[in-house]
Amino acid sequence: MSNTTTPIIAIVGRQNVGKSTLLNRLAHKNLAITEDLPGTTRDRLFATVSWLDRRLIMVDTGGLDPDIESVIGQQVNIQISLAIKEADLVLLVVDVKDGLITPDYEMADIIRRTGKPVILVANKADNLKMGQEATEFYSLGFGEPAVISAFHGTGISDLMDRVLEELPDQPIATPEEDTSVKLALVGRTNVGKSTLLNTFLGEERSIVSNIPGTTRDAIDTPLDFDGTNVLLIDTAGIRRRGKVESGVEKYSVLRALKAIDRADVVLLVMDTEELVTAQDTHIAGYVRDTAKGIIIILNKWDLGKGQDKAEVTQTIQSRFKFLDYAPILFVSGKTGRGVDAIIPMALKVQEERSKRIPTAKVNSVVTEALSAHTPPRQGKVQLKIFYATQAETNPPSFVFFVNNPKLVHFSYERFIENRLRESFGFFGTPIRLTFKARGEKC
Repeated sequence: MSNTTTPIIAIVGRQNVGKSTLLNRLAHKNLAITEDLPGTTRDRLFATVSWLDRRLIMVDTGGLDPDIESVIGQQVNIQISLAIKEADLVLLVVDVKDGLITPDYEMADIIRRTGKPVILVANKADNLKMGQEATEFYSLGFGEPAVISAFHGTGISDLMDRVLEELPDQPIATPEEDTSVKLALVGRTNVGKSTLLNTFLGEERSIVSNIPGTTRDAIDTPLDFDGTNVLLIDTAGIRRRGKVESGVEKYSVLRALKAIDRADVVLLVMDTEELVTAQDTHIAGYVRDTAKGIIIILNKWDLGKGQDKAEVTQTIQSRFKFLDYAPILFVSGKTGRGVDAIIPMALKVQEERSKRIPTAKVNSVVTEALSAHTPPRQGKVQLKIFYATQAETNPPSFVFFVNNPKLVHFSYERFIENRLRESFGFFGTPIRLTFKARGEKC
């Protein structure tokens, strides 16, 4: 059994039987990529589902094919084995339309050897006749199948009632506020994000391959880091918009961007051998627009061929002038060099994002800034800043009450921001400045 108080249910089956569609139905949103193509889901995908006030963790998996010979196919099978090992209950999904075929028997044997409790799920029973044909699956040896149509939503209630019956009695879990620090690994395809994740965890948590685009979904992994709850989000590589293929990759990109939206701090992973591409700049710009904390991680530094850190840092900073507050780490996910510094630095960035400065201190710095650099003017009217206050955290946001917001030039706004950073830090996080006419609400 799992060592967590929230039961884990693994959804397994051969390719294209509707596992991801079932997860989406249970989660009431498109958490998993669904497309009528074999092998669409590769890595494990987790979703917390609530049913009759009971919280469950559903784990979607790639399609198991015992005869597959490709490297990725073999790794998919390993991922499925890990999911089953972690699970309290297994849902073996079969396809009523296809009927009972040899791979179903092979998969049943594999699952039976694990000794885990199993519910057989006969999916795609889109009408009464198809539901009646599900009786042939009795021969798999798992008793009466739960007949459903994940696409249409029929039979789901009966299935979930059976799930709760199979699970041991536990106190009803109440939803808790998620206080974890969320770190999203993002970057172009094949820069080593999954390798970094595996190095963090010391296990093959995400599939690693030198084939670009191996990770398609955003993969969440909780981690206890010296008493701090951390959620690591591995994402699919983001390509330049014009090069995004339709179908699976299109949805993968959307999930990577949504992962940035979910994150507190983004770990922007770049490749030492292909330094600062246009796509890196595009991703960084999106992170900046969403006002997330950020650390620039230069991966594969072991392949740097004697590059000078100072020169590389200068190159990165010149291309990312809009992220001059972002720290840069030189690491190797393959050898582990420098990787230990990533999470501590990310937690430091989150601490900076949560920092709140007393209004008196903010105004003291602003007064000094006004004395050091005369505010801009337009004609006879000069900008006057009456007072300022920090309105929010995550990211740190300041409101300045002025005589005329239109007098605030971009260069002067940048000057004020730099003074705030010199005084208060805000390492690794953007600062939002808003200028309002006196009398306006914050």
